[in-house]
Amino acid sequence: MTAKSPFSLEFSDPAIEVERAVSELRYGRPVLFGNDTRQLAVLALDAVSPRVFDQFAETVGDSHELLITRQRATRLSLKTNGDVAVPLAGMSFDEASRLSYALEAKMPARVRPAEALLSSTAELARTALLLPAMVAADVTDLQDRFSACCRLHADRLTRLSPARENFQKVVETRVPLKDYGNAQFVVFRGGLAQKDQVAIIVGKPDMTKPVPIRIHSSCITGDLCGSLKCDCGDQLRNGLELLEQAGGGVLLYLDQEGRGTGIGAKMRAYGYQHRGLDTIDADAELGFAEDHRRYEMAVAMLRLLGIAEVVVYTNNPTKIAALKAGGIGVHARTPVLGRVTAENENYLRTKTLRAGHMLDIETLVAAE
Repeated sequence: MTAKSPFSLEFSDPAIEVERAVSELRYGRPVLFGNDTRQLAVLALDAVSPRVFDQFAETVGDSHELLITRQRATRLSLKTNGDVAVPLAGMSFDEASRLSYALEAKMPARVRPAEALLSSTAELARTALLLPAMVAADVTDLQDRFSACCRLHADRLTRLSPARENFQKVVETRVPLKDYGNAQFVVFRGGLAQKDQVAIIVGKPDMTKPVPIRIHSSCITGDLCGSLKCDCGDQLRNGLELLEQAGGGVLLYLDQEGRGTGIGAKMRAYGYQHRGLDTIDADAELGFAEDHRRYEMAVAMLRLLGIAEVVVYTNNPTKIAALKAGGIGVHARTPVLGRVTAENENYLRTKTLRAGHMLDIETLVAAE
């Protein structure tokens, strides 16, 4: 009897299969995505070339459709409680792109509610850090035309929780920081795509008591370049200062640019903000909800550091809820404030009024 290779696809885990499919989508190639009864061939419009888009349309006999998420459909003035599908027969790549994410686009008359299988491709796109505008066709009877394509069973997306929490410590080393003295940088690797995440330990936190922590998602524009459109850079530096003043604490710096949408989508949204949209409506124009960040990695990092009880330095109730859901005891919350500027005042108001952040925005504005 022939022994099976331990590297056989039969033994691969859901994370590996999802990562392979995500890679194919980012390269602009089709993926076969389905369940036990149906198979869809899908493309991410954000990554595909016009040539491949046209080839795909020809291969499926113009039976392809475009997934429009509920958020995008609402911005296009369609009253709906869910995602919708738009037939693409006769529609060019440029027309489909405008329908997917351009301002002031018009929804075609022919739309239908998207079934669950098609809607779930949006999560695949978000995992790939692509816009959730997916081109799809039912190829259950045409699978031989896509025999060279990567396959992914839809249930793999629902079985990713253990993978998202699976991290290991890679390295820990001392880094002298301006204003804060010696800090310990601890790098963890894991989750989808085996990304590296960083914990910055400042001072000497008392591990016998609830440890002061801050969860900070990366913001290249604010943290690195001092963008005036947000308060992220201020929160990063002020958070470190507060942790140091508390005698020591841990800042978890997570790779989640653009509230989890990625730098490409974030820059598109910035462009729409320049046209007068607030940060949430700008993301909705691109098909996103108000926040796609996840915090399983934060819980995993804290556990690997031996921290089970915390005081959280944050204005965001979602982070507190995620820590509690992950079994971390949250004993108190301390706000982390930044400077209010003419450029970020509306952004801060939106976070307070529409995203539920715990900020006394009127007092902050009056203090400037």
